Amino acid sequence: MSRTDYEGLEDVLGYRFRDRARLDLALRHTSWANEHLEATGGDNERFEYLGDAVLDLIVGHRLMERFPELREGQLSVTRAQVVSEAGLAEVAAALGLGAWVKLGKGEEKSGGRGKPSILADVFEAVVAAVYLDGGFDAAWALVGRVLGRRIETVEPTGFYDFKTRFQEMALARLKEQPTYRVIAELGPDHNKRFVVAAVLAGEEWARAEGRSKKEAEQQAAAAATFKLESGVVPTRVTGG
Repeated sequence: MSRTDYEGLEDVLGYRFRDRARLDLALRHTSWANEHLEATGGDNERFEYLGDAVLDLIVGHRLMERFPELREGQLSVTRAQVVSEAGLAEVAAALGLGAWVKLGKGEEKSGGRGKPSILADVFEAVVAAVYLDGGFDAAWALVGRVLGRRIETVEPTGFYDFKTRFQEMALARLKEQPTYRVIAELGPDHNKRFVVAAVLAGEEWARAEGRSKKEAEQQAAAAATFKLESGVVPTRVTGG
């Protein structure tokens, strides 16, 4: 990899990588990796996973500082507005990540560079790459640069019965009734957490984790509501 590779993207991100191989891996969509089996490291899905957790931590921390009066559930749905797929896709598009992501031929032809799901995922992966390369302070600074305004301007919705809200919107717009599916139960009985999916018309719109099924359903409904409002296409349920 030459010294000039990714310099333009680093300029946009405001971060210089010590090891640009991390950035390269963050930009590899699964479709590209499937066509380049000789490439070491595979695709960026593990980075997406880590980046999602890093974003939740940093955005959650910043929101706690901004809204010291909000309780957990209110903070969670407020954070969901900032890190929703639609929101992250907008940020990724503004940064021009679509031009840098590595796609397979089929995904390229189908307009993958503009798909919200791909843009949001690659943004999460880039956050993970910065975190792994420069540590928490570097990731904190990146999130502040690219999401700071959203964090400072987002407002708690004041309407926290998102199951009702999602149901009303789904019926009005799609003539469909949402349902909720428990995907997993995590941890010991005294500290159990539930992972729940919000499902609409046979498609999964969001997943969320909570200390009770009710809380997880509310969080999943919140994320699904933001998607429905923004017109994001959900991911089809494959089981679970």
